[in-house]
Amino acid sequence: MKSCKVAILSAALMSTPLVAAEQGEGASVDPWEGFNRTVFEFNDVLDRYALKPVAQGYQYVTPDLVERGVSNFFGNLGDVRTLVNNALQLKLHDAASDVARITLNSTFGLAGVLDLATPLGLEKHSEDFGQTLGYWGVPSGNYLVLPLFGPSTLRDGMALVPDSYLDPVGEVEHVPTRNSLYAMRLIDMRAELLASEGLTSGDRYLFIRDAYLQRREFQVNDGQINAPFDAQDF
Repeated sequence: MKSCKVAILSAALMSTPLVAAEQGEGASVDPWEGFNRTVFEFNDVLDRYALKPVAQGYQYVTPDLVERGVSNFFGNLGDVRTLVNNALQLKLHDAASDVARITLNSTFGLAGVLDLATPLGLEKHSEDFGQTLGYWGVPSGNYLVLPLFGPSTLRDGMALVPDSYLDPVGEVEHVPTRNSLYAMRLIDMRAELLASEGLTSGDRYLFIRDAYLQRREFQVNDGQINAPFDAQDF
C-alpha cells in the first residue's frame, strides 16, 4: 500500500517547479473533475481523521534517529523498484548505481536502516513503471484520483499493478508481518509530509492536481519540463 497521495502531493513543490494550469488546459487533462473531486474529498476525510493523527503521534513519540532509520529502511526497499525501471529505460549507469546502493545499504547498512551509499556518492534515484511507460512515449491520459492512492493518471494508475510485483514487502509470507510493514511504511511516509502541509493554497484540489501533473512531467523527462518557470511564483 502506498500513502494517501492527497497529502503527498502537497510536498511536490519541495523539489519540483509548479506552474498552475490554465482553465482550458485543466479541462483538457481533467474531464472527470466531478468524479475526481468526490474521491478527493473521501481521501481527504480519511487522511484528516485517521492517517494524519496517527502520523502526528508517531512523529511525537519516535526519536528522530529512529524515524530516519525507518525511512532509510523503506527507501532501500524502494530502490529495488527503481533498479528494475532504470534497467527498463536503458539507464544502465543509474541501474548499476542502484545495485551498488542496495548491496551496500542492505549489508553494511543493516538492511537499509543506515544509508551509507549516499555519502559515498551513490545517488538515490526514484523510478516507477509509470515513468518507464512515459519514457517510451506512452501518454499520461486523463487525470484520475484513485481511492486511497490519490492523484494519478490513466497511465500511472495502470502502472501500479506491475510496480506492486517489485515491492519486497509483498514477498513476506507471514501475513501479520507483511501487513505491519505496509502500515509502518504508510505512517512513515505520511509523517515525512507533516512539515510541508502549509505549501498548499487556494483550491486544494486544483493545487494538488497541478502539482502532481507538473511533478510527473518533471520525473518522466528527468528534470526537464516544457512549461516556463517564474521564481516569483514562490
